Amino acid sequence: MGDVTTRTATARTRLSKEERRSQLLDLGVRLLSTRSLDELIIDLLAEEAGISRGLLYHYFGNKHDFHEAVVRRAADDLIAQTAPPVEGEPLHRLLVSMTAYVDYVDANEPGYRSLVKAASGANDTLREIYDEARAALTDRIFREDAQGTLITETPHSRLLVRGWAAMAEELVLGWKADPQGITRDQLLEVLVASLPALVAVLPAERSAD
Repeated sequence: MGDVTTRTATARTRLSKEERRSQLLDLGVRLLSTRSLDELIIDLLAEEAGISRGLLYHYFGNKHDFHEAVVRRAADDLIAQTAPPVEGEPLHRLLVSMTAYVDYVDANEPGYRSLVKAASGANDTLREIYDEARAALTDRIFREDAQGTLITETPHSRLLVRGWAAMAEELVLGWKADPQGITRDQLLEVLVASLPALVAVLPAERSAD
């Protein structure tokens, strides 16, 4: 009777393939926070998960599929963790979002650097994931609500925000590599204040007429 109960409990807790794959992706993202993408090998994940290498290939067809799936999960986490609050002044929302961004890069530097590096490489899928994540982060700048918006969306402003986002990424990664006496709060002040300053020098849009 005890054996039957044990088997029944095991059956009830048995995960589907997708649920197990999701767990493995979560583990992959955690491992990526402390190592580069090149260091994230199938054998390492299999060892950490306590499963065989062959079984891991059951969930991910090959190393490239595994890397792409982990990077996509990491990018989704970045987008979710840096979501600004729904309400509040535009500058406050930007500060909250950039604070979360700095914290994310601080906690996941090796993996984040790998994503940035992969975006300039030959892997079209990784570059696409990076571009999608960057677009999701910059599109938030133009969100308008009852409190207004920090910047009106125009062709000029979209170009400016893309450039600011690239600058922000370089500043944060540079700060992580060599703080040079710059505190986290000072870094955030530069990141947040620089966007309105750039907006102030935007040229006037010419009418299509």
